[in-house]
Parts: sequence; structure tokens; C-alpha cells
Amino acid sequence: MKDDYERFSPVERLIGIRGETYHFWCPPDVDALIDEEAFRADERIPYWANVWESAVVLAEEIACLVPAGRSLLELGCGLGLPAIVAARRGFRATATDYEEAALEGVRYNAVRNAAPDLAVAMLDWRRIPADFGVFDLVVAGDVLYERHHAVALAAVIARTLAAGGLGLVADPGRARAVEFEPACHAAGLAVERQPARRPLGATDGPAIDIYRVTRSTRA
Repeated sequence: MKDDYERFSPVERLIGIRGETYHFWCPPDVDALIDEEAFRADERIPYWANVWESAVVLAEEIACLVPAGRSLLELGCGLGLPAIVAARRGFRATATDYEEAALEGVRYNAVRNAAPDLAVAMLDWRRIPADFGVFDLVVAGDVLYERHHAVALAAVIARTLAAGGLGLVADPGRARAVEFEPACHAAGLAVERQPARRPLGATDGPAIDIYRVTRSTRA
């Protein structure tokens, strides 16, 4: 039976992450996937259909971490490169997104990158199930697009990050990202921004900020 994701006629893209090559299959034309009715109803744009620089830098950061049986949650995963890298390295990884088409792409690419045990779930940040659980690492790449996203992202990290856990948020300097640190503080989180950098070996394109998020130790 033909995989549902193949209706997008995905094309292969090779992505290097710290010496390992990942074979990612992406829809060839993101603009062709725009659904005007879905945008009017819920501001949906198919950002999920590309592997952005933020996802690459985030995956590079994850590749330096020791799995040691730890769990990892990716929020707004798109095609799920960071989660797939984590799963292949031995994390108990879960990739989540608000778009079912994105999750189809994650499943398709996970199988083709030796990460068949990656868990995949639909997740609406506004309605986190009571039994969703918490994770040792909570990560997200390039998800601060709209005015309300900073507050929503900080809230979902506060909800899903285990005690002693670490959040990693990658962002290419979007205008709304300046609201993320204040939102974290308001949610009881501490945040530190690393120096911006491009994906390893890249000489052009956006420099990516990495925000390291932990639970605040302030009384």
C-alpha cells in the first residue's frame, strides 16, 4: 500500500549532523501546500514541510548530549529532524505537532533514518492532556512566528519539563522571539541565550539563537 505521505511527491535531501548523514524526504513546493481556508480559520501555514536552519542547529546540539535513558519531547516538530536525531542516538523521543500531515512526514522519515521507535503524537499547546507526562528534555525549533506564540511556548515548556530538565529552543532571530525570555520568567522558568551560530559548515543564511530553559530556582 502506498504511504499517505507520498501524495506530496517528496524529494530527498541529505542533511549532515555532526558526521552522520540523514536522508530527509520533503515536499518539493511549500507554497503549493498553502490552504487559504485553513489560514483564515486558524492561521495555518505549512511551515512543517521544510527542514529549517533552526532544526539543523537544534539537532546538532542534541547530538552532543548523552542519552542515558532520558526522555525528549519535540514541540512543533515539523518533519522532526531533532527528534529523529535524538531517537537514533538512544533518547526516548516523542515528536509532536499540530498538523497531521507533518506527523505523516515524521513517521515516513523516522523509518528511513533508523529511528522506528520514535513516538509521534498530535499536540495542541492550548489543550495539553492531563496525563501527557513530563520529559527530561523539551525542544523546539523555529516556532515563534505569531504574537501569542512566546507565551504559549513558555507555558507548554513549564507544563512538560521535568524537574531538573532542560529546554532548548532554536530561533533565527524572528521579531517575536524577543518576547520569549519575559514569557519564560513569567512562567517560572529561567532562560539563558547562547551566542547565535549557523549550522556547522554553513557560510550564509540566518544565525540561530539557542535558548536554554530550566526551572527557576528563585523562591
